Amino acid sequence: MEVYFDNAATSYPKPDIVYDKMSEFFKNNGVSAGRGAYQKAFQAEQAIFGTRKSLAQLFNVSDPTRIVFTHNVTEAINLALKGLLEAGDHVITTSLEHNAIWRPLKELERDRGIEITKIECNSSGQIDIDEIENEIKDNTKLIACLHASNVVGTILPAIEMGKIAKGAGIYFLLDTAQTAGVYPIDVQEMNIDFLAFTGHKGLLGPTGTGGLYISEGIDLKPLKTGGTGNNSTSEYAPKELPNRYEAGTINTVGLIGLGAGVEYILDTGIKQIRAKEVELIEYALTELEKIEGLILYGEKGVSKRVGVISFNLEGLDHAEVAYKLDSEYSIMVRSGLHCAPNAHKTISSFELGGAVRIGIGYFNTKAEIDYLIKALQEIK
Repeated sequence: MEVYFDNAATSYPKPDIVYDKMSEFFKNNGVSAGRGAYQKAFQAEQAIFGTRKSLAQLFNVSDPTRIVFTHNVTEAINLALKGLLEAGDHVITTSLEHNAIWRPLKELERDRGIEITKIECNSSGQIDIDEIENEIKDNTKLIACLHASNVVGTILPAIEMGKIAKGAGIYFLLDTAQTAGVYPIDVQEMNIDFLAFTGHKGLLGPTGTGGLYISEGIDLKPLKTGGTGNNSTSEYAPKELPNRYEAGTINTVGLIGLGAGVEYILDTGIKQIRAKEVELIEYALTELEKIEGLILYGEKGVSKRVGVISFNLEGLDHAEVAYKLDSEYSIMVRSGLHCAPNAHKTISSFELGGAVRIGIGYFNTKAEIDYLIKALQEIK
């Protein structure tokens, strides 16, 4: 039996429609979108716009052209942060952040002189929303945070944070790497100015895909410039979206795969996907808690977490546990700091070098969880 529990890194397997649509495009088209005046180029461009429209439907975005494609969520976050922030700007973030947010902020602090306030979350990953409001000052420009932790799975109160940002007249950036496709997201209800997403996790697309939703009336400095397939006589990046931020040939086949993944989500229903994952999360937490000597991190309840569960076994190194799960049981998990050292400091696992993490996805089963529990009991 082979079990994949690393969906927090990349979802696998994908729905058949993803493989089919990508293969079909490669075999029957395969050209660059927006780079030719022939029929196949138009078809490729229409397919890419179809992906934008599907994402707009999923996130309740009124104008699909406000969704800009990138290679991953990290690039999307860098575009937002480096395109928006200037010397003297103040940013509020949290102690749970992935390096995708934390490292760009620290570079901007060093290179541009921005100011950062890091709100400390508790050991379960919960944040005191009042602390965010209390830290807003005259030069505060942005609240930037993840939607759910990639270490403990805790879902932050995005609706409340968006209200605070809107009330204070500042911007709100939400990193949805762990929630897009598995948890309801509405940019209008949540007052999101920048929504960064990746295609290869909950959205069920391939690697090399992601994007950034940019709210109306916001102009970011492009992260890169070059050919866009139009306005070639201009020596500068075009003003209109999405071309302003999509210089160079985009990952057409990957974005067609992403569109297929989003189509599967829309057809299945985000509520059904969430309900199934909640059932699996609850079952996994209940069974893990029965293992003597297992230290479980994060929220005990399932309503405020996604399918990311981290733990350690007393007396055993996390890397050793992950190695044995793979080599002896063919169970694939992740161990270490998960590119989020501040989060591990928050939950007191940093001194241990991190933790073992399982990422539960829509295609996992209770039988697979039972097999994991049996393996952990034998390893312990």
